[in-house]
Amino acid sequence: MKVYVIGIGLIGGSMVLDIKEKHPTATIFGIDNNEKHLQEAIDLGVIDEAGSFEDLQKADFVIVSVPVDVALTVLPKVLDAVGDKTIVFEVGSTKKPICDIVANHPKRRNFIATHPIAGTEFSGPSAAIKGLFNGKTNIICEVEKTAFKLQEKALQLFSEIGMRIRYMDPVSHDKHIAYVSHLSHISSFMLGKTVMIKEKDEQDIFDMAGSGFESTVRLAKSSPAMWTPIFKQNKEYVLETLEGYIANLTQFRDLLADDNYNAIFEEMESVNKIREILNGITIKK
Repeated sequence: MKVYVIGIGLIGGSMVLDIKEKHPTATIFGIDNNEKHLQEAIDLGVIDEAGSFEDLQKADFVIVSVPVDVALTVLPKVLDAVGDKTIVFEVGSTKKPICDIVANHPKRRNFIATHPIAGTEFSGPSAAIKGLFNGKTNIICEVEKTAFKLQEKALQLFSEIGMRIRYMDPVSHDKHIAYVSHLSHISSFMLGKTVMIKEKDEQDIFDMAGSGFESTVRLAKSSPAMWTPIFKQNKEYVLETLEGYIANLTQFRDLLADDNYNAIFEEMESVNKIREILNGITIKK
């Protein structure tokens, strides 16, 4: 088995680590425009050796795990280069722009649009970890446009590394993910900014920060190079989520200003029901 990973970071790197564990004889090739990343990935054992676009004809699997703006350029070139039996999947957090860019490509049948719902706030080859995808959901879009035998090939691999499959159209994916992922990152970035501005005047503020603050602001450590293009590509739905979020923050501020603590209690109590939803997700995993 020959597996090529283009962009050797958290998602692509973790995926090939799991593939290697399930298929010890597989050879993992890495392609990255950052030579230091390539060497680091080899030194860490994430990949076996560097690869090139010219070699993709021989690939069994190609994983495109670059920032979503870069994917718009890279993905058509990958499809130009692969053989008939190669399955290509892109793992970014937006799906409609990606699906649109390859919609009329002669080798569209060799592509499967995926979004593994897994990750951490870290990036680069050193962020790759084994078992990242075990029990996690993998969203697949427009599966009907992928050749059936290649679908089977990809689904078998996803199953081997422990992922559950959910099928969704690209528009629904981008709309829903804006609420459960993209808004979370914006909230974390802006909370971090708010506290950092205040910290200039109050040096002790971080000494008082507990686990609640740490868990809430954790995503602010995520890569701006990855997230800025995501917000750009999903601008319409990100703006929609922000409008609702800002309205709720404004309402909470007004209740507090009016000393309406009964309403504040009721607001928080109603939101406590999210525990049941999150517990359900945990049980499924």
